Amino acid sequence: MVHAARGAHLSLPAYLAAEALSETRHEWIRGEIFDMAGGSPEHAALAAAVAGELRTALRGRPCRVLSSDLRVFIREAEVATYPDVSVVCDALESPPEDPNAIVNPALLVEILSDSTEPYDRGEKFAAYQRLPSLKAYVLVAQRTRRVEVFRRQGERRWELEVFGAGQAVALQDLGVTLDVDALYFDPTAAE
Repeated sequence: MVHAARGAHLSLPAYLAAEALSETRHEWIRGEIFDMAGGSPEHAALAAAVAGELRTALRGRPCRVLSSDLRVFIREAEVATYPDVSVVCDALESPPEDPNAIVNPALLVEILSDSTEPYDRGEKFAAYQRLPSLKAYVLVAQRTRRVEVFRRQGERRWELEVFGAGQAVALQDLGVTLDVDALYFDPTAAE
């Protein structure tokens, strides 16, 4: 969930200094600061499941699965943000001005919520597209078993594939598949 911090407009160095002292996370979008409110239990469970399934699937490969604690910096879009899950398949690259961020994710995942879905599909996706390293962007629905994968097809074109219950999400650029039902498995649900 994203909320604008009232009247907050900061340079990148000022944002980074404030973020280092803050107990809560904030996105920086062209100088504007936005509070990152906590997610629902379902959001947290889905993010953890996606990260866990990716980590298992990528075992033995030179890829790191990273949580939402790691900031992604997109210089060309003037955005610093916290994706729900990031995957980097090379050495981590940080911008000189922000050693606590990366600039080279191969895969980014966002768990959709009512409050963030328009942003995740619109402005945030547009910013992510400016990352040359990004091969796929994954959106995971909370209310239904639906996973959308946007794959880069050249410099400016993205192809969408949608997966549902009983299907396997193919992440060809990483050479892995994820079971949709495993992502949504709830061990506390009655059979």
